[in-house]
Amino acid sequence: MSINLTKGHGIEGDAHYGPVVRHRYLARRAPTAPNLRQVHLIPSELFDALRTCGYQVYPGNLGENITTMGLYLECLSLGTMLRLGASATVRLTGLRTPCVLIDRFEAGLKDELRNGPLGLRFRAGVMAVVSEGGEVSAGDSIRAVLPKPPHLALPPL
Repeated sequence: MSINLTKGHGIEGDAHYGPVVRHRYLARRAPTAPNLRQVHLIPSELFDALRTCGYQVYPGNLGENITTMGLYLECLSLGTMLRLGASATVRLTGLRTPCVLIDRFEAGLKDELRNGPLGLRFRAGVMAVVSEGGEVSAGDSIRAVLPKPPHLALPPL
């Protein structure tokens, strides 16, 4: 399984694909705002933690495009670059804020994803924009490159 990332647009075929905001609620408020939510990444460890709490949530259920392992995504700095596979790169733009649609999947899940461990405001993954396009396949390597200081916390998006 693979996905194609396009610089400045996101993932081909995804509902959030494009240079301007595509999220329904955000597009109504500011239809020409830049799309900071082109790619949604979630650490696979989140699914294990949610199942421990009694939720039956698995990769793909929360609308993420990419699932990672071993990266504390929500703790990375604003502007961190993630190098995915051979050529793709995304830049972190913020924390994904859990919305009401998550509770439609499973009651109480939205609250569970708020106020995460380590003092995190949310633990529903992170959002990014595509800086360099390319094909990304399951099992590809991911490498984080922190921005120059000062390191800023990811804002909610």
